[in-house]
Amino acid sequence: MESLVKFVEDEFVPKKDFPQFSSGDTITVYYEIKEGEKTRTQFFKGVVIQRRGTGATETFTIRKMSGTVGVERIFPINMPALQRVEVNKKGKVRRSRIFYFRGLTGKKARIKEIRG
Repeated sequence: MESLVKFVEDEFVPKKDFPQFSSGDTITVYYEIKEGEKTRTQFFKGVVIQRRGTGATETFTIRKMSGTVGVERIFPINMPALQRVEVNKKGKVRRSRIFYFRGLTGKKARIKEIRG
């Protein structure tokens, strides 16, 4: 049964080619928002906290600070409204899910950048 589900996902779910990114990276996600009849593009820039799942069901979580309030958003990789993803900075972290990042503020909330 799993192989049948995987076959259907591979055949019928359109693939989007996004750049490689992982947790700790700072990325900008551009996505489409419908407001009544009109559509507009909005962006969300923040640090990737986790990537979860595989194939068509893969999601990633981004966290940004809006003033003093932390805002997190979960994006499915195959969301039709997702237009493009830009990698702004590559970060060096030692874990794949950096939930400890939620409790850090100020200078402790910085992630070391990988140059190159």
